[in-house]
Amino acid sequence: MDNNYVETVISLAPNLFFGTSIAVNILVLSKHKADNLTQFIDASALFKKETNNNTLTDEHITRIMEAFDNKADVDHFAKSVENAAIAANDYNLSVSSYVEAKDTREVIDITKLNAELKTTVTKIDQLRADIDAIVEEIEGDVA
Repeated sequence: MDNNYVETVISLAPNLFFGTSIAVNILVLSKHKADNLTQFIDASALFKKETNNNTLTDEHITRIMEAFDNKADVDHFAKSVENAAIAANDYNLSVSSYVEAKDTREVIDITKLNAELKTTVTKIDQLRADIDAIVEEIEGDVA
């Protein structure tokens, strides 16, 4: 790392290669880098599910190569990091340490949810009152 040979680290999806179900990383080295940046590409979400293995489509490969060629930062996909920052991070070359994963959790509107809960509770209370009235009517007819 101190020799500035690591150009790019590319994280791929698991189960891409026959006989290996683990995720694979590609380490691109260059003795003739002009800058002190290392690029990290998180391509772990780029795959097509096949029978037993995942595959990379031509579109996936094109997207990876465009990010590699451009060296531009792309949210949740690619980031170039100063080697000093990598050294400060104990030379950790894990892509997930530098490229923030996209937050795919559902966003919940609490105000809307509370309004829906109030409406539901009101309906339940009305149904209980209706059931109580029906039970009273039945009990009155039996007596």
